[in-house]
Amino acid sequence: MDGTRFQLFLVAALIIAAVPGPGIFYVAARTLAGGWRAGIASTSGTAIGGLVHVVAGGIGVSAIILASAQLFAALKFAGALYLVWLGVRTFREAGRLPKAPTGDAAAKRVFLEGVAVEAFNPKTAAFFLAFIPQFLNPTASDPALTFMALGLISVALNTLADVVVVLAASATRAQFVERPDLFRRLRQGSGLFIAGLGVSLALVRRPVTN
Repeated sequence: MDGTRFQLFLVAALIIAAVPGPGIFYVAARTLAGGWRAGIASTSGTAIGGLVHVVAGGIGVSAIILASAQLFAALKFAGALYLVWLGVRTFREAGRLPKAPTGDAAAKRVFLEGVAVEAFNPKTAAFFLAFIPQFLNPTASDPALTFMALGLISVALNTLADVVVVLAASATRAQFVERPDLFRRLRQGSGLFIAGLGVSLALVRRPVTN
């Protein structure tokens, strides 16, 4: 990749990372529901889930999924149902003030939820397949490795933005802990938002391929 093309990629990736999207809202909702440790664990999970799509895109698996209506629908609805389940569970547990996850099991659970949410999101696959190839040199000896390298940079920038969101949401959450009624409504809202993301994912249309 030449220097100009790489600079253009960095500018575009930075803008995309800074624009609030479903991933940022999901991490914010998890932080408001469970605290900063839950937010960081969730952020780490979504980063790993994003890398799944980067590797899959590099070797062509994502292209196969997007080319198949049946596979795309299965992935789409699996991710949607998982998000809805997380949202319903958060809403139902809103009346209980959660303890910060201090054990390895609690942190692992939140981390794995983040991995699953991002890995089952076909919009992430569609994004990488639509965005990164614009900056690839088709005559390069190994475009797959370049694809993965650029994807890794994009995931890193998105993760950095998520960490900033976790810190901001955690500071907001601390103001509500001493007010149980307001905190309960906040957690209920977080649950509804997560479930809403699941419904939104279920309504994603399969990209049209030529």
